[in-house]
Amino acid sequence: MTGGASGIGEAIAKIFLDNGAAICIVDLPGKDLEKIYGSYDGAYFLEQDVTVPGAGDKIIKAAVAKMGGLDILVNNAGMAMPSSLETTSDELWDQVMGLNVGSMFKISRAALPHLKKSGKGRIINLGSIMSDMGGPDLFVYGTSKHAVAGMTKSMAVDLGKFGITANYLQPGAIVTALSAPFFADLDFKKYWEEKAPMGRLGQPEDVAVAALFLATDAAQFISGVGLNVDGGAIIQF
Repeated sequence: MTGGASGIGEAIAKIFLDNGAAICIVDLPGKDLEKIYGSYDGAYFLEQDVTVPGAGDKIIKAAVAKMGGLDILVNNAGMAMPSSLETTSDELWDQVMGLNVGSMFKISRAALPHLKKSGKGRIINLGSIMSDMGGPDLFVYGTSKHAVAGMTKSMAVDLGKFGITANYLQPGAIVTALSAPFFADLDFKKYWEEKAPMGRLGQPEDVAVAALFLATDAAQFISGVGLNVDGGAIIQF
């Protein structure tokens, strides 16, 4: 899985490990993955920028070499930068789309032969509540997460014949390092607390349990779905 050094990625990796999975955890150089996961059996580490040319092939090759095969792919790495249509530069567009969409596509493509061999492969992509809606100053981020939704649905259609499911998670307002700059705005924080009928912000563990479910045999007939983990925020005006 990618983006495993903190936040939602860390929560997903740890709940998978707690349930007996072996995982190759990928994040940027300098994230000290061994310090985070060194006490876990079945945890393997790879420091790799997922956006550089050839990263997808390198990641999957390393994961298969470490674990002997591949059944589940979790594409979690992503970024969110505030921007509107007017303020989105070419450089920001390329950076966000390259990470949030491009790396997901390339890693999934590289993983496909091994997921086919598994016979019951799982692809779990990280979308967002913004895969279904728009938000102020989230132009390129929202665009990228809509792309994740479309890409995952297309994966589900193409890969079902191989016994592979593809789904995407749609976290709402989750407290992570990625979201911290947004929640520093107290009005923004209050808005999302009140928008969710559950009356609170989400935690990474809320998303992790949903990812675990999609990885299990219990979810073998669920594919092409965007699973909201948002406390009901998307259904309330």
